[in-house]
Amino acid sequence: MKNKTLNYFNSNSYHRNYILQVKRILIVLISFILFCCSEKQIYNKTKFEITYPEKFAENGYDGRLLLMISNNNNAEPRFQINDSHNTQIIFGIDVESWKSGETKIFDSNIYGYPIKSIENLKEGEYYVQAFLHKYETFNLSTGYKVKLPKDQGEGQKWNISPKNLYSTPKKVKISKSGMIKMSLENEIPPIESIKDSKYIKHVKIKSEMLSKFWGRDMFLQANVLVPHNFDKNSKDKYPLMIFHGHFPNTFRGFRTEPPTAPKVDTIFNTRFGITGYKYIQEKEAYDLYKNWISDDFPRFIAIEIQHQNPYYDDSYAVNSANLGPYGDAITYELIPHVENLFNGVGKGWGRFLYGGSTGGWEALAVQVFYPKEYNGCFAACPDPIDFRAFTVVNIYEDENAYYHKSYYKKTLRAGMRDGKGIIKSHLIDMNHREMVLGSKGRSGDQWDIWQAVFSPTGTDGYPKPIWDKKSGEIDKNVAEYWKENYDLSYILKRDWNKIGNDLRGKLYIYCGDMDNYYLNNAVVLTEQFLESTKNPYYNGEVDYGNLAEHCWNGDHENPNHISRLRYNTMYLPKIKERLKQSAPKNHNLVNWGI
Repeated sequence: MKNKTLNYFNSNSYHRNYILQVKRILIVLISFILFCCSEKQIYNKTKFEITYPEKFAENGYDGRLLLMISNNNNAEPRFQINDSHNTQIIFGIDVESWKSGETKIFDSNIYGYPIKSIENLKEGEYYVQAFLHKYETFNLSTGYKVKLPKDQGEGQKWNISPKNLYSTPKKVKISKSGMIKMSLENEIPPIESIKDSKYIKHVKIKSEMLSKFWGRDMFLQANVLVPHNFDKNSKDKYPLMIFHGHFPNTFRGFRTEPPTAPKVDTIFNTRFGITGYKYIQEKEAYDLYKNWISDDFPRFIAIEIQHQNPYYDDSYAVNSANLGPYGDAITYELIPHVENLFNGVGKGWGRFLYGGSTGGWEALAVQVFYPKEYNGCFAACPDPIDFRAFTVVNIYEDENAYYHKSYYKKTLRAGMRDGKGIIKSHLIDMNHREMVLGSKGRSGDQWDIWQAVFSPTGTDGYPKPIWDKKSGEIDKNVAEYWKENYDLSYILKRDWNKIGNDLRGKLYIYCGDMDNYYLNNAVVLTEQFLESTKNPYYNGEVDYGNLAEHCWNGDHENPNHISRLRYNTMYLPKIKERLKQSAPKNHNLVNWGI
């Protein structure tokens, strides 16, 4: 009886435990199902179907087809794709010979930024827009055939480039599945050219050097600020000041009319006219005009150059395996032509370079690569001039551009910071955005143009990547090519015994020590070499703005938003000293006092 009772209780205990275990399993299963069915976890199966109408029909388009999705209507989605934390979403695919009526599908397999796949989209209301960035075929003199966007007068900006197609943004409800149809019913219209004025001229030439490289007619343009009282028939000669930088549609920062001062309507208590920074810009531009026509102001020619190309809004003003001989074309074709038109000195002692950021790198690079053709450069906040500090990457020692080396975790490298050092974007995100905008280095943006300028040509005819765009793994062979051809700090050190005498007194570099893109790191490394130079000592200047952000240019008295408007006048005292040392006696310069 005792054994039977024990067996009975053991049996009941077994059944109770069994039932308890089943309940636990059911609870886990139900929780898992509920978790998977939550809004965040169900994969979105929505697809987007994109076409364009017959009215645009040709033989078919090559290009990059983009799909953009925004959670707001503050601006068209095509104007909301950027590196900030407020960026909206974009996906991209290449198209070849895409004909009207032929459908292109965007689904979960298409890579995107900042989310990687459409399947990660939450349900909700969005504004969607499709866009086609058209490519043309270039038969290069190197034997390669490549498909690239051709500038249409906008300065290689994909979202406003004429002839590109786009859909009207529309509000849609995106659920867990479905098909959203879109049509590229709009074409961006052409841009009207800007007319000449009394002081500003637009000089455009066909470059024989570039046309030969690209296999079609290629042009360079100089936006010229002409000296006051210029007379082609006079014996007066003028130094040439070359303001390097991003694509200028005309000569910027010069106006002959006073700014429209803000006023108050006392009846309605409202303000009209321009205010804020717009007023400051117009006032500075008008102040330049007043200086320009004053009796004692030094007379010179100032130019900004249009050298947009299929990879970017400018060429970086040097010769390149992928962009062609822009350095030679600017120095030996465009500049002599401008000097001939406007009585320039026409020799190296009468040419000076300045600019900030991209323009800072260009000013220094052009001076280094053509040491006798120019008489001084003023490089403000230059793009990386020492590739041991390619922003925050040492391309020679680091294995990966996106992550710091670690045994136990992946620490992301910063790409951009604010003035307090707070990170605003990481290199991986900045590069992945470009990867979505264009494959094969065709995004038309910053990291891709560095690669296009500095890299050798790959076997497919496009720039050979410095690192894998997706993973960040650095190609050391490409890094070595960069070093020998475009690492300005290394080239200065390597060739100082050959070019030092021609560069003495010509190198001036400025950078904020809190540059938003960490460009001060490369400046520090370059300064270390320059200060070590002997026979000759470089006899120039490297200076830093205390807690100054991008793009500090040497002005210790004014904030960046003021000094950035004064490039054309702020270096004149140093230029005057250079001219005292180098100009011949019979120079025929006007108002320089030398």
